[in-house]
Amino acid sequence: MNKVSNINCLGYSIFNGRLEDIEIGNNVLVNTINQYSYCIAEKDELFKEALKNSDILLPDGIAIVHASKFLNGTKIKKIAGADIHNFLLQKLNEENGSCFYFGASESTLAKIEERLKQEFSNIRFKSYSPPFKSKFSNEENSEMIHVINEFNPDVLFVGMTAPKQEKWAYDNKNKLKTGLICSIGAVFDFYAGTVQRPGKIWVALGLEWLGRLLKEPRRMWRRYIVYGFIFLNKMVVAKLTRRN
Repeated sequence: MNKVSNINCLGYSIFNGRLEDIEIGNNVLVNTINQYSYCIAEKDELFKEALKNSDILLPDGIAIVHASKFLNGTKIKKIAGADIHNFLLQKLNEENGSCFYFGASESTLAKIEERLKQEFSNIRFKSYSPPFKSKFSNEENSEMIHVINEFNPDVLFVGMTAPKQEKWAYDNKNKLKTGLICSIGAVFDFYAGTVQRPGKIWVALGLEWLGRLLKEPRRMWRRYIVYGFIFLNKMVVAKLTRRN
């Protein structure tokens, strides 16, 4: 993989380049960071370790974009999990590549596969729905890794929500045979159509978070409101500490 452009923000080396700069190499680990995952990682050392050891850590959140500007005076571009997912599908389709979807339910994966057949007919793909549990047994993990490695995909998409997906990808990175490991969480549901992603206008205005909050207030209010204030506080403290 070519050397990519990064910027340090709140202790993380965050990607500051174009999606075209990302190459499919050998087990390249791609994760995303937003205000929620940052705050959760402050209380979860294993999650923080997984994020910090990403080969590429995408700024998937307008709060991270604002933090970079506020703390470093550097403007970076928000790159959502849905953005890299779409980019990679286009790339794989052009190159007759392959991908593996690991995560979500059987019904969601079936919807993803149906859409892939219609939109990206040149891609070879396979999927696996893991047991719905907080921790896999050694036997379960070995079986899942075997299925993935047997297919040997160019790209492995992992969708089990944060922080489970990032921890799993980090723990198993060196056991996997794939070109790129990409943790993209909610994108499985977005692409399957089981959850509607806010429209392009919301995204362009930097208000995708508000669109999701309005669609799912009971599930999202804590993530965006509570953790929004927690993140803002940490950002201000970081700025004041730096000055002193």
